[in-house]
Amino acid sequence: MKTKVAVAMSGGVDSSVTALLLKKAGHEVIGITLKIWQCKPEEISYKTKLCCSEKDVEDAKNVCSKIGIPHYTFDFYNEFEKYVIDPFCESYMKGLTPNPCILCNRHIKFDLLYKKIKTLGFDYLATGHYARIEKKGATYYLKKGKDTKNEQSYWLYVLDQNILEHVLMPLGNRTKTEVRTIAKNSGLPVADKPKSQEICFITEKNYRSFIQKNIKKSHQLKKGPIVDTKNNVLGYHSGIFNFTIGQREGLGLSLGKRMYVKKIIPEKNTIVVDEEENIYSKEIFVGETNWINKDENLKFPLRARVRIRYKHKEELAFIYPFGKKFYRIVFDKPQWAPTPGQSAVIYKGDIVLGGGIIQKNDCNN
Repeated sequence: MKTKVAVAMSGGVDSSVTALLLKKAGHEVIGITLKIWQCKPEEISYKTKLCCSEKDVEDAKNVCSKIGIPHYTFDFYNEFEKYVIDPFCESYMKGLTPNPCILCNRHIKFDLLYKKIKTLGFDYLATGHYARIEKKGATYYLKKGKDTKNEQSYWLYVLDQNILEHVLMPLGNRTKTEVRTIAKNSGLPVADKPKSQEICFITEKNYRSFIQKNIKKSHQLKKGPIVDTKNNVLGYHSGIFNFTIGQREGLGLSLGKRMYVKKIIPEKNTIVVDEEENIYSKEIFVGETNWINKDENLKFPLRARVRIRYKHKEELAFIYPFGKKFYRIVFDKPQWAPTPGQSAVIYKGDIVLGGGIIQKNDCNN
């Protein structure tokens, strides 16, 4: 019996090869591209690829035509604005540094899109992520992808057993180089298409101008003080959304020594800076936590490795419950600039146990 699979296609090489591999495996496959953000053609003037342009929709259609599968476009503009764009902007106004890709995975791809394809009678949702899903007994495990340089398990800790059972990630055991070779050998028109940028919906060269254009009118972009840890005013900023923990560039300070953002205090509209050696934290606190395998009776304190940003190397730590909704993570070695709003993802070997949103670090007390 053929399995019906809907492939989320961005118009890039990864999702295109995903569709190709599933078609070759004998599945009944369709491609779906989401319209999530309206980019004006004149805004796309530099080489970095955006995944929200009409060109991407066209590329996905051409790939589907090449491999002989139907292609459909779903309009998720309003949903994307509600669940990704608005929280993205709101977080920066609260002094946080959000992960829009995780918001998209949690609310759009693996919730709304998944529910949509289920109503259309499809058995699986497939994506071009470099991660693996493996089943052992009755349990599904999310694992790191084979390609250590491009593996994407960090972005997927928000998934649970119900979703993992119905998701396919055929690229998990392949490398990016292998994927591009498959695309070239198969004559796919996107074989040499550049990799998308990290924040796919931003057409400006930095996120700050995007926030200024899209922030709600209820927010005021106020100037405020930049202070040291003794509350001495060193200068002034033009809005806390311009800053993130660990930032050195763009402070507008001339002090004869390097200073970094240590803390953002939204209620006081204040940026606190300090010297490099004081930006490290040994403890962080996380909330909005998701444990992928809830039935495995994790024993606390839990000994595991934790990654605090996508390109960060996992480090050994103990994880302790902290109240009813939070966890305290204590690293063996202090970590550079753990950032509230970013995700801390917890690993046991190559298995993703879960993760959560960093609420604060021990520099924020």
